[in-house]
Amino acid sequence: MTTTSPATLPTVRPYPGSDPVADPAAVVAGERWRVTVLDEGTFRIEWSDDGAFEDRASTFAIRRRLPVPEFRVEHTGDGRHDDSVVITTARARLRYDGRPFSPSGLVVETIGRDANRWRWGQEPRDLGGTGRTLDDVDGRMPLESGILARDGITALDDSESFLFEDDGWIGTRVPGRRDVTVFAYGRDYDAALHAYHAVSGAPSLLPRWALGNWWSRYHPYSDTSYLALMDRFAEERLPFSVAVIDMDWHRVGSVPPRFGNGWTGYSWEPSLFADPAAFLGELHRRGMRTTLNLHPADGVRAFEDAYPEVARAMGVDPETEQSIPFDLTDRRFLQAYFELLHRPLEDQGVDFWWIDWQQGRTTSLPGVDPLWLLNHFHLLDSGRDGGAGMTFSRYAGPGSHRYAVGFSGDAVVSWASLAFQPEFTATAANIGYPWWSHDIGGHTRGIRDDELATRWVQFGVFSPIMRLHSANNPFIRKEPWAFPAEARTAIGEALRFRHRMVPYLHTMNHRAAAGTAVVRPLYHLEPRRDEAYRVPNTYAFGSELLVAPIVEPRDPVSLHGTARAWLPPGTWTDVFTGTVYAGDRFVDLHRTLDTVPVLLRDGGVLPLAAADELDATVNPAAFEVLVAPGASSSFTLVEDREGAEADTVETRLEWDHRRAEFRVHAAEGALDAIPAHRRWRITFFAAPAEGQHLDARSADRFSVDLSAQTATGAVLALVGAPVVGIDAREAVRGVLEGAQTGNPEKLEAWEVVSKDVPRADRIVELGTVGLPDSLRDVVVELLGSVHPGEP
Repeated sequence: MTTTSPATLPTVRPYPGSDPVADPAAVVAGERWRVTVLDEGTFRIEWSDDGAFEDRASTFAIRRRLPVPEFRVEHTGDGRHDDSVVITTARARLRYDGRPFSPSGLVVETIGRDANRWRWGQEPRDLGGTGRTLDDVDGRMPLESGILARDGITALDDSESFLFEDDGWIGTRVPGRRDVTVFAYGRDYDAALHAYHAVSGAPSLLPRWALGNWWSRYHPYSDTSYLALMDRFAEERLPFSVAVIDMDWHRVGSVPPRFGNGWTGYSWEPSLFADPAAFLGELHRRGMRTTLNLHPADGVRAFEDAYPEVARAMGVDPETEQSIPFDLTDRRFLQAYFELLHRPLEDQGVDFWWIDWQQGRTTSLPGVDPLWLLNHFHLLDSGRDGGAGMTFSRYAGPGSHRYAVGFSGDAVVSWASLAFQPEFTATAANIGYPWWSHDIGGHTRGIRDDELATRWVQFGVFSPIMRLHSANNPFIRKEPWAFPAEARTAIGEALRFRHRMVPYLHTMNHRAAAGTAVVRPLYHLEPRRDEAYRVPNTYAFGSELLVAPIVEPRDPVSLHGTARAWLPPGTWTDVFTGTVYAGDRFVDLHRTLDTVPVLLRDGGVLPLAAADELDATVNPAAFEVLVAPGASSSFTLVEDREGAEADTVETRLEWDHRRAEFRVHAAEGALDAIPAHRRWRITFFAAPAEGQHLDARSADRFSVDLSAQTATGAVLALVGAPVVGIDAREAVRGVLEGAQTGNPEKLEAWEVVSKDVPRADRIVELGTVGLPDSLRDVVVELLGSVHPGEP
């Protein structure tokens, strides 16, 4: 095996933006120790047995040359036998005795409102991060560490990670050195994550099309059957933007037995795909991008189309049929891997790769994880022409946020699996990892449960990446028409809504690339409220929304599923039901199978593509903008050009509550990336003022249409301020009508609800009616919502 080479191959270069050597002004050092003040709350602390220190980039830390914060150094030892030092910044104080790390000798304290103390070696008290895989996890699993903690100080031990040389090749650690980064920000979680990304690099900016629906199924499709399926989706108005072809795209059953199984492959199966380029071209014509599943562990065997070229590149006579082992620590193999195996397939139309590595964490180089190498070199190779690059692979540890989309593994079909996924997804933001893709609906095992499948799809719509997936089992299906009418309708509407959200999601994608994940735990918004830590399945979905997925079966009497949420201060409006809730309280949110609690903040502005704009690969010409009009606010829509995501155009959408005006501001930036003229439907969750012209109205909202040139914008002036809140009595009537319980009790409850008395009195009197508790809870939730004219 060769681990060095005089030539730098195209795939081997430093990660863009790498700058691993710190400014000397940020460094305080002794004979065997070094402290680098990376930020006012970030300290890199090193101990070295040999007195030398590490300046190469690591898998976690690729940028250490950062602006030097102000800090003060006090040498408290005698300089000969005692090397103690105290380093103080505006946020934190580090006390270190200049010796091998110990609880008494290495202490960090935060200063000010969140004053606290951390000692080396103490039990981790962080809020958790994420994990490598959910393979075979049926319910909860332990999470790896994140960099946020309620007591405000965490340590990331980077001593065992491998390194990158100056030319981008692989390096290994020198034994006897410790390398730890401490984050001390109290409950200023945004600042901590900003510092983390400053050192570790920004999350990937995804192409727009990655934010639509992905179709994935482990199944031996042919080109004709796959395209027929896509046509059926189009007929049903079910939009998809990514076509995933699982492992049967390559030779599996046709592999000669002497070569082993067909788990690894790089050659199309000709009996299924007679003309791969034509097949991929047809998917592109349908507005879809394609990824192929990749299991590279078995290397390159003699049945592969590219074997002769790969063998010769590796110095092997092809006539011997000697297998070429998978080894990304060999630069010759790395070159052949990309240039001879992958790029020819990309030339046919493959857009990116699903790297499905499951074969361990070791290579021939100590500390070098093959998954890391796959993620790193695939990302660099996919961005070789100057683009951002795109990968779809598994999480490998801190720093993995640089490698696009994460595959969380083979999900077990169960309510317990679904119940853990929202928390698992949100908590990943604590280690700066924004783009989890789950097997939505579950991959394997379990039993058929149409309600479970529906709730899983609804969660998937409000997760970072929406990828339906199933195992190679004809009885595990995700096509909506495979379900009875109630579930089929709910799944279809959910999938359509996901594509309508792409303008909002792509704006959040640009925001995520600056360090703020799309899905975040509620305590990121309210770090000093204990309540925010008690609802792990309620999360922020971008800047405008809170989501509380329903992850347990519905009640058989009320026919509603339930999610418990805590709502931060302010008012919150459900975008599907229009119900308005007062915040700063816990609330049980009950929903029938056709909807899920998705709450728009007070003043929130949510841009959606118009209902007929289903192509996620293009910037739409028509929008519907949902507005919660109780307060003034604005939202800046960010769009770009595919393949040149740095060419952005921004359109500010502003609601002025006092003036009752909605303004679409003139677009700024790369105007040729978007349509010159657009139609805007502005939908307010409220009742209109008297005399308002309406283009559409329902019980909980009204809409007015607006036409605008993107270069100049337009203004919609209402005749008066909308009236927020809905009368819940009709919603209660619908709940009672559908409930599976006694009709006399329902009538008695309706008579109480219909009384013209204060809501509190009606809620109290309901307790005297013989409704089942589960049904009464739904009615009380509705009666407790905000009604017209109330604060």
